[in-house]
Amino acid sequence: MQRIRVAEVLAALSLTTDVAAGMSFEKGLRTCAVATTFAERVLGADPVTRRAVFETALLRSVGCTSFAPELSAVFGDDVALQAVLKTLDPGDETVFAAQLRAYAERSGAAGPRLARTLAETLPTLGAEAMRSGCETSRALGDGLGLLPRSLAALDDVYERWDGRGLPDGRAGEELSRVARIVHVAEQAVLAHARGGTPGAVAEVARRSGGQLDPGLAGAFTARAADAMAPLAEPDAVAAVLGLEPEPYTTVPFGSLPGLCAVLARVVDLKSRWLLGHSEHVAALAAGAGALAGLDGAAVDALRCAGLLHDLGRAGVPAQVWDRPGPLGTAELERVRMHTYWTQRILERVPALAALAPVASAHHERLDGGGYHRGTPSGSLPQAARILVAADTFAALTEPRPHRAARDADEAADLLLREADSGGPDRYACALVIEAAGLPRPGRTLPAGLTGREVEVLRLAARGLSNREIGERLHISARTVGHHLTHIYDKTGRRTRAGVAVFAMEHRLLP
Repeated sequence: MQRIRVAEVLAALSLTTDVAAGMSFEKGLRTCAVATTFAERVLGADPVTRRAVFETALLRSVGCTSFAPELSAVFGDDVALQAVLKTLDPGDETVFAAQLRAYAERSGAAGPRLARTLAETLPTLGAEAMRSGCETSRALGDGLGLLPRSLAALDDVYERWDGRGLPDGRAGEELSRVARIVHVAEQAVLAHARGGTPGAVAEVARRSGGQLDPGLAGAFTARAADAMAPLAEPDAVAAVLGLEPEPYTTVPFGSLPGLCAVLARVVDLKSRWLLGHSEHVAALAAGAGALAGLDGAAVDALRCAGLLHDLGRAGVPAQVWDRPGPLGTAELERVRMHTYWTQRILERVPALAALAPVASAHHERLDGGGYHRGTPSGSLPQAARILVAADTFAALTEPRPHRAARDADEAADLLLREADSGGPDRYACALVIEAAGLPRPGRTLPAGLTGREVEVLRLAARGLSNREIGERLHISARTVGHHLTHIYDKTGRRTRAGVAVFAMEHRLLP
């Protein structure tokens, strides 16, 4: 039985939280690599501790979306704020003041007000945000099968050695040793990006006794080159998978939808209006896939693609998703990028890479006017066309800040109208409507084909020439040529063999 490594799914979750927290892509993977190496080579940690460090470092920010709507309501761009919080040092007044000034300068006209608000509300709103993140981390971590030590350490990722951390102000040896190791690795990785290994050593030494355990900080600075050796590896995912303590944690491939559901919940927490959306889409898509005759493995893959289709949403500020009015040009561009980030995250993880083309295509249109590729959906695989329709129908039947939820019948009507205007594939829409428990619409043809075009397609797929097709259908060869041009455009295929495969995929042949 095929099995997958849970670490690969955790890597995808780490990449998602990088995007959500305004970090450089793969920052979480680099932190995991350094923390695990530090624990093993420098500290000589036992295997259980190394695994707990490995898991905690990968999932250090797993709860970062849990308070995004509340932070967005106060600070606007919650993603930018999360990036500030990663390096904020209230234990050093000079550094803290400089960090607040930098935040103000990056935040435009509202910057001074936002910086003052951050300083004033950090002990209260900050603590509430961190407590929400910790609770979410525990809840999500249970679904990922993490060690109890890893779950306990996730409670301490925002705390500090000097007791000035959040949410509970625990200090010193009260903090999990695993969390203290991860604290050192994370600050080293962040500083390394700015100043290489010397910069990492200097920053860890500066934070020693404040944010960081002085014993661990001293051990790191003494052997920083050994601890940071994995950063020389060109492939961060491969480096992390190579450092996972043995025995590797694996699950049957059939468990993948359950793991993907955890990632979906992380993303759906980004907005109050998105709660449950990913699992709603996945259920509709899987049901439609079964109605289309896909086999069990293909239906499971489609369910996973549905669960993961919105991973990239995490990188868009919650204020964008929660806005009741129209979005500006810059905000629309950020929205259009979320499918790109879904693709990038999934492509980097071996166990999930095959899902990337389908999961990231959910905003493509039949007329080529979608995003982020602008690919006519007729040229997409059937699973992707189903996902486009499932995402559209699910969104229509869920409330949004600018409108109430539509009932199923109204949503079905709107979905079919979208299909007729060049949006999703009409045949896929019919499948999704039936999967939602409504009667399948009357005879629908895939890719917007007309009945006559299907007749031409069937004969062309059998190898008949334009003249022979014309004779069979009592039309001119020139008219047959026009029909074929439309068939090629609508299906996205460019050869007779291609449309023959399309005909078989959609059961258009007698």
